[in-house]
Amino acid sequence: MLDELHVRNIALIEDAVFRPASGLTVLTGETGAGKTALISALKLIMGERSDASMVRDGCEGAVVEARLFADGAADGPDDACLSADGSDEGMVVVRRLGADGRSRCRIDGSMVANKQLAAAVGPLIDLCGQHEHQRLLSPVSHLAMLDAWAGDAVASALEEYSAAFRRAEDAASALDHVVSAAQASSAVLDEARFVLARIDEVAPSEGEYEELMARLPRIEHAESLAQAANVAYAALAGESGEGALGLVNAAASALDGVSGVDADLGAAARSLRETSFVLEDIARDMRSYRDEVEFDPEELARLQERAGALQGLMRSFGPTMDDVFAKRAQAAETVRLADDSDSAIEQAQKALAESEAELARAASALDAARRAAAPLFADAVSGQMARLEMGSASLVCEFTDLPREQWSRVRSSAMEFLYRPGAGMQARPLARIASGGEVSRVMLACKVVLGASDHSDTLVFDEVDAGVGGATAVALADVLADLSLTHQVIVVTHLAQVAVRAQRHYLVSKTGGDVPVTELSVLEGSARVMEVARMLSGDATEASLAHAREMLA
Repeated sequence: MLDELHVRNIALIEDAVFRPASGLTVLTGETGAGKTALISALKLIMGERSDASMVRDGCEGAVVEARLFADGAADGPDDACLSADGSDEGMVVVRRLGADGRSRCRIDGSMVANKQLAAAVGPLIDLCGQHEHQRLLSPVSHLAMLDAWAGDAVASALEEYSAAFRRAEDAASALDHVVSAAQASSAVLDEARFVLARIDEVAPSEGEYEELMARLPRIEHAESLAQAANVAYAALAGESGEGALGLVNAAASALDGVSGVDADLGAAARSLRETSFVLEDIARDMRSYRDEVEFDPEELARLQERAGALQGLMRSFGPTMDDVFAKRAQAAETVRLADDSDSAIEQAQKALAESEAELARAASALDAARRAAAPLFADAVSGQMARLEMGSASLVCEFTDLPREQWSRVRSSAMEFLYRPGAGMQARPLARIASGGEVSRVMLACKVVLGASDHSDTLVFDEVDAGVGGATAVALADVLADLSLTHQVIVVTHLAQVAVRAQRHYLVSKTGGDVPVTELSVLEGSARVMEVARMLSGDATEASLAHAREMLA
């Protein structure tokens, strides 16, 4: 949801702040006032390409800032909106555009690439202008819209199909690997046999090298270690009690003798006794360590030779022992497949056939679930189209089976929305038969039917009312009002019927002068009545003012 948009130096806009309601917000104004500039600013926030011509004449650069929330609409037009994590901070996006055409993007203060901006903000806002219908005109997106509306009825079948498709991909890759290994050249096979023999000659075991490297230094320096332990033992205990332990005990005894006179000396004596216990333990450990150290020249030579053999493997196949083990596993697999290629290929082919059969069953179930949901979705959209005074025009969902090589992780058959202008007429792709205004209203009908299933929180309609008047205008206003119950809806409109239904009404106006400036202001009270009257008759007459008050009431 868009909470606030701040635009500076975009086209005719010098400095404007836009705070839409959580429900329906309208933008009205004379043609050429600068409403398109606001849409351009939204496109920049969504990560679309920038152009130096967007920067206001005479300015070094432009800035668009926005605060957005990732969850649904708040309860009312002035309610605070919460982000997905429950905080009220939202996501702050800044797009800076220089007069040289270069742009920089930031999300919550961190610099991001334009693609990252598009990925973060693009899904939250859907622009539904007459020139923004790539999604509806692209059959690739039609299945996603149907799946979103169908919900669990399709979701579970799609999940099973996607899992089966991945398993079939893995099985096909495994077969390719087996066949490639079976067809390995003699040079590759000879190399694999050499690697296997070379490593198996040394026969390393897991963890052996690490254990050896921890043990070898103790044997290499056994004499020095034993001498150091002996010196430590002598310093602590000594042979005649003259070591540190004897001195500490003597000090404790001296203090014990006068502890009855001064309790502080008694406390010091107790501390010395505790220290003597620690020193005694250390002295005992040093004596045991000294006595257990053995210098075995033969064992040392054996370990050094073993370490050299393992290090030789790491130089050849490393740099680590893990690499050596991986190299051996790879060589063993190559040799195994070459020696038993027929059996390996047969097993891989059997596994692939089983996974393909499982995939076919999952594809059939997914296709059935989609074909069952499609006419219900089409009927619902057609019903909304009838509300929009589109006569007997209707939406049709046409399925086409795809050959196996064209299957993807989300579909085994294609589905496209077709537009039937009237009962009895042939249904054809939207791009080939529907006008811009018709496509806009079909998109609006789809959005109403999708409701909360639609993943875009904010919907922006530009020129959805082109060529609309009379009863159709009232119907359009009703549908937009219904849509605002599940989405934040922003509409650029010339229809008074739509404007009066808004929770927030913005006027886009242009001041005169050598360099015109587009201004944005919230209309309330008598100012809103005046604007609605202008939209009705082109002027604020007594009749149009009375009509405007009646409509707003």
